[in-house]
Amino acid sequence: MSLRLQHLLPVAAAALFTISGCKQAPAPSESATTQPQPAATAPQQIGGEDIVTLERKPTSNGAKPEFISAVVLPGRGMNLFSLKANVPGKGDVDVFYTLPLADAAAKLNGGTGDENGNASFLQGGAFLVPYPNRIRGKLSADGKTIAVDWKGKTINLPANWKGKNAGAEPHAMHGLILASKTDDVKTETTSDGQTVTGTIHAGDFGGYWPSKTDLAFTIALAGDAVDATITAKNVGDQPEPMAIGWHPYFNIPSGDRKQVRLHVPGEQTAEVNNYDDVFPTGKLVPVKGTKYDFTAPDGRPLDDIFLDDNWSKLQRTDGAVDVKLIDPASSYGIDVLGMSPEIKTVQVYAPPTKEFTAIEEQFNFGDPWGKEWHGVDTGMVTLKPGQAVTWHVRLKLFTPAK
Repeated sequence: MSLRLQHLLPVAAAALFTISGCKQAPAPSESATTQPQPAATAPQQIGGEDIVTLERKPTSNGAKPEFISAVVLPGRGMNLFSLKANVPGKGDVDVFYTLPLADAAAKLNGGTGDENGNASFLQGGAFLVPYPNRIRGKLSADGKTIAVDWKGKTINLPANWKGKNAGAEPHAMHGLILASKTDDVKTETTSDGQTVTGTIHAGDFGGYWPSKTDLAFTIALAGDAVDATITAKNVGDQPEPMAIGWHPYFNIPSGDRKQVRLHVPGEQTAEVNNYDDVFPTGKLVPVKGTKYDFTAPDGRPLDDIFLDDNWSKLQRTDGAVDVKLIDPASSYGIDVLGMSPEIKTVQVYAPPTKEFTAIEEQFNFGDPWGKEWHGVDTGMVTLKPGQAVTWHVRLKLFTPAK
């Protein structure tokens, strides 16, 4: 499931505050003597691997919105870190809400706040494999791992997250590739953009998983669409569970969050115990007549609603789960299209005080092996040796009707 920026360490929160466009003015005594400081030099590598930039020149002469560049971090699980578009009337805009690369490099370093790669899902667009969202289990004596049961087998996972409230329960969060390095990274130029591919030979994910897995990534930038595809293949000799998701923070170009409209084609949400733990209770609640009903074709305004919720019973358009984020004040809209049939839920994180909405198309419910589900299919896929499953999400820009 989601990051949650309200859980950020103070330093990370401060950094994210600066990128939201708010800057403190210098004290009067400093303004006459302080010299402007040069911008930090953008790094060439993060996570020990070269940063990849995909680029294309706009071709519509400002007549329609089009993607123009993307930054990918092969050293951090192929995080699709930033994305830019050219939008009529706005010029170049940031599609993702994220830190400048130089600031990000200081946080994506395995140090404090980045244990188990946690800093990856606090910015950009981290890919979440072999499980998105939260998993609860029995905490080890040293507090570092949790134990869960899967088909009679015990799986131990890093207890890498917990809520901020006193006594919050440590749990596993957002998978095991957040800081993984990618092999065989290749970039090619296409007729209308560029594509990068790579493979994470994840093995048993550092000893946490019952079999071995290879993950093949493709991220393709074109003018009218960005496609992100991950194929997970069981290359071991035992069955294994698998779920895949994504954690992109979509920017609100106007900065006016209240008038932004969200469309989610989900007929029910998963009730949670609270918005600190965000643990599902196992109860699925129809959205009709509630504040969580975003099924109208043109969505509904976010206004001041806090969201950290999971939608299911998804309706598809031309085979895709189409979530829309619309910023009328900027004449800007983006479709987040879940193309794979295994995508069963959509997590949305949207705090009223932030200028972003995280839209996470994923296979599964939160805590997919929890007893609260009472045998409900929670979306986890079982891969036998030699089997594979593909997650595919497409982004498309559009100009909303006035």
